[in-house]
Amino acid sequence: MPLKLGAYTACLHDRPLAEALDVLQADGLTSVEVNTGGFIPSPHCHVDLLLSSEQARRDYLETFASRGMELTGLNCNGNPLNPLPGVGPKHADDLRRTIELAGLLGVKHVVTMSGTPGSDPDAKYPSWVVNPWDGVYLDVLDYQWGVAAEFWTEIDALARAHDVRVAIEMHPHNLVFSPVTLRRLVDTIGATNIGAEMDPSHLMWQGMDVVACIRDLGPLVFHAAAKDAMITPGVDIRGVLDTSFERVPADAPGKVPTGYGFWCTAWPENPGWRFVAVGVGHDVAYWTEFLRALAEVDPDMAVNIEHEDAAYDRLEGLALAADNLRAAAEKL
Repeated sequence: MPLKLGAYTACLHDRPLAEALDVLQADGLTSVEVNTGGFIPSPHCHVDLLLSSEQARRDYLETFASRGMELTGLNCNGNPLNPLPGVGPKHADDLRRTIELAGLLGVKHVVTMSGTPGSDPDAKYPSWVVNPWDGVYLDVLDYQWGVAAEFWTEIDALARAHDVRVAIEMHPHNLVFSPVTLRRLVDTIGATNIGAEMDPSHLMWQGMDVVACIRDLGPLVFHAAAKDAMITPGVDIRGVLDTSFERVPADAPGKVPTGYGFWCTAWPENPGWRFVAVGVGHDVAYWTEFLRALAEVDPDMAVNIEHEDAAYDRLEGLALAADNLRAAAEKL
């Protein structure tokens, strides 16, 4: 079977699901991933209704099937380990409910993030250790991995019970942000149903070889995102760990929530790196090798575009990404 090429519909939350699917269909895509909670709302998946009604689930799946499309993933990216009472517990519950719903829908993959706890049992905010050159940060990591192990042991068992695989996006500001940390989580808890969502963009800006990462993880790669990134001139003075972000006013239109009272910040005008449409940061030949490596792991894997390039509007950027991704697949 060929790789399943599609998109994550978060970039089309401004329209109903049926209209979003028509956009993807026009772009030549057949695989679909929808949001179910966590950081952002889930207008394309009414979780409460679908959990409670078998008929609603049949109707929902028919929305995809009638267009020759397949729902290949439920996305619940968030921070389930966040000590803030308005964030961590909600994101953790969203993840549990998403796994249950995936099992009922017959969707095999749930995409999420590992999360980041606070630095200690009394911490109020999450704390990401960037580089533990000072031994005190190894103590922090020991505590955080203990918190993560308890939570993810429960999630692994829940996923196993529902015949679902949880694919973790290796995202900085999370305990799991690289193949090394992904393996650490899996090995620490002896996971059977936890692996990686191969989103290359975050590995790109960290300076990793994405194809080498895929081949290192092998069968632990469950699911994939097509999302590009590029290093930009600002890296000369900012590096890739820059903190020059600014607050977005509470009344700003279009702000993206990350929890009660918190939302995404504004990037500096001259960043060291940024997300771009597929094919803008790395050419089609690069994406062909990306797809080739994924196909070596699972020739039937879903690869869903995640469009976050602010230089293009939603439809234009998604269409460009789809054209480049399909061109890359044709060269396999």
